Amino acid sequence: MWSDWDNGTFALPPGADFCRGVVEGLMARTAGKPPEALAAITVYVNAGRTMVSLRAAFDEYAAAHGPVLLPRLRMVTDLGADLPGQPASSLARTLQLGRLVAHLLEREPSLGAGQSIPALSESLAMLMGEMQTEGCDIESLSKIDIREHAAHWQRSLAFLRIAAGFYLTDPPVDGPARQRRMAEILSEAWQQGKDVPSAPVVAVGSTGSHGATRMFLKALAMQPLGAVVLPGYDFAQPEEVWSSIISDADDHPQARLAALRGKGVRPWAKTPENRRNELVSLALRPAPVTDQWIAEGPELPDLMEPTAGLSLIEADQPQEEADAIAVLIRDAMTRGQPVRLFAADRGIVRRVDAALDRWNLAIDDSAGQPVQLSPQGLFLRHVASVFGQKLGIDMLLVLLKQPITATGNENGHGESLRQTRELELELRRNGPAFPDATSLQKWAEKGDDNRKVWVGWLSSILRLTEEWEDDCGERPVPDRMADHLRLAGLLAAGPGGKVENSALWNGPAGYAAESAMRHLSDHSELAQPMDPRDYASLIDSRLAAQAVRVRGRENLLIRACGPREARTEANLSDGAIIILAGLNEGSWPQALPPDPWLSRAMRAEAGLTLPERQIGLSAHDFQQAIAAPQVVLSRARRDADAETIPSRWLNRLTNLMSGLPERSGPQALTAMRERGDRWISLARQLAQPRFAIEPAPRPAPVPPAPAFDTISVTQVKTLIRDPYAVYAAKVLNLRPLDPLRPEPGAQLRGQVLHEVAEALLTPPPAADISLEELRERFVQTTRTVLEDQVPWPAARAFWQARMEKIADQVTRDEYRRLQRGAPLVVEATHRIPVPGLNLHLTAKPDRIDRLDGGASAHVYDYKSGPPPTEKQMAHFDKQLMLEAAMVQMGAFPALGPVGVEGVSYIQLGGEGATHPRKFSPEDAQETWARFVILAKHYLQGGQGFTARRAMQKAADSSDYDHLSRYGEWGVGDAPVKIKVGDHD
Repeated sequence: MWSDWDNGTFALPPGADFCRGVVEGLMARTAGKPPEALAAITVYVNAGRTMVSLRAAFDEYAAAHGPVLLPRLRMVTDLGADLPGQPASSLARTLQLGRLVAHLLEREPSLGAGQSIPALSESLAMLMGEMQTEGCDIESLSKIDIREHAAHWQRSLAFLRIAAGFYLTDPPVDGPARQRRMAEILSEAWQQGKDVPSAPVVAVGSTGSHGATRMFLKALAMQPLGAVVLPGYDFAQPEEVWSSIISDADDHPQARLAALRGKGVRPWAKTPENRRNELVSLALRPAPVTDQWIAEGPELPDLMEPTAGLSLIEADQPQEEADAIAVLIRDAMTRGQPVRLFAADRGIVRRVDAALDRWNLAIDDSAGQPVQLSPQGLFLRHVASVFGQKLGIDMLLVLLKQPITATGNENGHGESLRQTRELELELRRNGPAFPDATSLQKWAEKGDDNRKVWVGWLSSILRLTEEWEDDCGERPVPDRMADHLRLAGLLAAGPGGKVENSALWNGPAGYAAESAMRHLSDHSELAQPMDPRDYASLIDSRLAAQAVRVRGRENLLIRACGPREARTEANLSDGAIIILAGLNEGSWPQALPPDPWLSRAMRAEAGLTLPERQIGLSAHDFQQAIAAPQVVLSRARRDADAETIPSRWLNRLTNLMSGLPERSGPQALTAMRERGDRWISLARQLAQPRFAIEPAPRPAPVPPAPAFDTISVTQVKTLIRDPYAVYAAKVLNLRPLDPLRPEPGAQLRGQVLHEVAEALLTPPPAADISLEELRERFVQTTRTVLEDQVPWPAARAFWQARMEKIADQVTRDEYRRLQRGAPLVVEATHRIPVPGLNLHLTAKPDRIDRLDGGASAHVYDYKSGPPPTEKQMAHFDKQLMLEAAMVQMGAFPALGPVGVEGVSYIQLGGEGATHPRKFSPEDAQETWARFVILAKHYLQGGQGFTARRAMQKAADSSDYDHLSRYGEWGVGDAPVKIKVGDHD
């Protein structure tokens, strides 16, 4: 029945509907045979997506010509499934390699290059798998001449020999090893005439990129009833080019197919002529290509017709590229035309999907979403990162605001979010930087019963995390997993809830996350003990290894595909628009990842494939996709960092076309850009606001009098420099939120040092204290305050050392001050009415000393940084002068109305010196008089509170710049008075 079977190597060109062509070729070869003939054929396909498309093509044929019996469809990767024995779990093998890597890094830490053990063990497992599929063993590593390589690579090679001895010497239990072994068995048997197929066997869709598959395809093509159908074969490529790419052109799109040509490649089925293939084939020739372009370019057809279906989008930046693609897709949806978006960078797919949301459209992403990025995956990753560190405000809020948190109780996530919002405000205002159960209990006492229950639940979680703060060493992975899942379960359950009722393990992403964690738990005993960093990396990699497709609102006409799907998805006969997005170097083709184990030269010596093979495979994907009837090529000229470089394939195509004026190349390229510019133009129009908005003027609001009734001496400086900030704080009652992550910065240091000074003087040291005792009291006070107020050990030690450095100078000056008088006012708040105004001036002096038995006083202010100069005091910084005036007017009962002898700054930084400033009673009185006039202008005279009136530096920022819309106006713009509130 099969005497007329035509064996050998066949192919379909780029632009052909591959699966439909395969079916047409099979039906043509079984024409006139009984119906069961087709069922006797075995078809090996390269991937699951190809199998799905092939079944759809058979269904389409059956709908048009009547029912048919399907051939037996199998995966090439399942070749080893018929071998005896059970295949090993890839995770188990990777974890076992992790133990070897851990021992390696103990002896050679430099080989780790900052990578985690799980990441290194995964890359090592990939290398071992590649060695298996390429037929390499320990002897292959012996072919590497270590004398020609650096010491780093020599140490790496010595370790690889140990790893290969463990991984490659056992019977084939790994998937790649079993596939290679079966390919070897079949090839050897067929060469000896044994077990020859009695019915046709056809392999379709594979390019033979792996050694085991390539061996199987070569052996199959030689069988009387064997056939290999290659995808995207360039029939237009000259023979001399085929000869050159076999030896040295791994980055060429046809390089993998060149090794499978054998005695020649014939068309598998008749396909329409595609003149664009000639242009693309010439553009992608292996370097050097300029001479070939000059020689063969004039032989191309007029390029206007082959490129009529091509558009080129060259956007200014990635978001504009995504917007232009989204507009194009929206236009296609009005006609019901399918769209397929091919992108190697999945970030582009997410941006386009977000841009489509404005029209309630969503992409059907064939790759799905990595579980790592799902709500459940993010939740598990964040919980894993808690171990080995103190839980700060920011990390606590990250955990509490996760959509999985507190979803297992009756009140649900909404009630937990409400409590979280209130807690956030409390922690931002009052701290502590590292919340604990004790501080939360004090806050809970101020709230209702719901808050108390919620805080009780949260306190139990915080007690757990406190137990793990110092857990920075290595521990068995099963123990770490138990703690991880225990904490995740408590968080997900919520107050009084159950984890099984929560969203953690429910829904498609929840099921996938649970499966990944259970699989890891089953093999966790094989892993080496890990520290928190390596464990978090392990969880990240295991969740990233699985993807989930969440069905719902996606539009089946809009499909996102990976580049590898080009052979089955790019050229279906449904009139789809094909979009090849992100055509920049580093995106498509993607940058080659560094190999931590073998250099490029070492791989070649060992008989492994070169890294350029990945570029060649991507180039083949590009060549197949661009052959579709309607194709849109897109890129962004810039990314977030700098100017981008066009993809090498796009660069070659545009350069070739630009150099063929006699073939209308420049005109065709211009037309491509014009078609792309249309979508960019529409996207830009869509991004423009519907109504023009005039820039805001420089505001100088005038609230109803009186604008406020109190102002502190420290705020007078702000009233002079940035009156708008005083208006926002006192009239609008707006305060900037403290940061989520408090840090030991200059502001905190100033607050802490003021507390040191206050503690040192409360109670004041006795006048007869010795200098040595005073110094010891200063150092001990500093230590006590820092331990209480600074929870960061490094900052605490650093600040303590700085204070001890200046202790001698500070205590000498303090000793002299104590000999003259005693500090009577220390950090005490008092006020004084301003005559003629409904206003009080308040002050909280750092220190005022009574001198000479009460006849006079001296006003001091502590500074952690450089103190104000006399010039700054004369123009802006009025704090000390106003405090002196208040002393003269008796604002401080402990002193009474006394004269002021002087004002000084005590620097608790630098050299620890005391800086006296020029002073006279008349200066203080004049400052007071000027302040009264200033206050009257703002409270009675209708003076506007001008934004950024006299900032010290143009680059200085204000907490209220966004409120005043600074940037829409500049410092050179005149302020505009704006009456606000009820002036009637």
